[in-house]
Amino acid sequence: METSASDRELIVVMRRYFAAKTELGEIRARLEAARQAAGEDIAAFYDPRSNPIHAGDIVRSHGLKNEMVSLMDRAEVWGRAAAAADREDRSERASPEVEPLSIGRKIDAPSGADT
Repeated sequence: METSASDRELIVVMRRYFAAKTELGEIRARLEAARQAAGEDIAAFYDPRSNPIHAGDIVRSHGLKNEMVSLMDRAEVWGRAAAAADREDRSERASPEVEPLSIGRKIDAPSGADT
């Protein structure tokens, strides 16, 4: 089966999405372990302005979340376009072109009508 350029683009988008998701999970685990070890309040710990030690990871986690939303939006657009193309393809296959039928019958002129 041959893949289209659009399908290959979706594959790239989804690979990046799952890579970002994995990285985000690792950062979250690292941050949460550090927060619990420090015994800090969630709001204070996750504020990069008040936590300069972990500010890089906190900011990176926000960036990854935004990237994941953007990537999923792109995948959703692709999905809607693919679904529309599938519906169009199915409707073309479901209704083959047929010659229109004549509703009325052909009436022959009565013989002798030309005289």
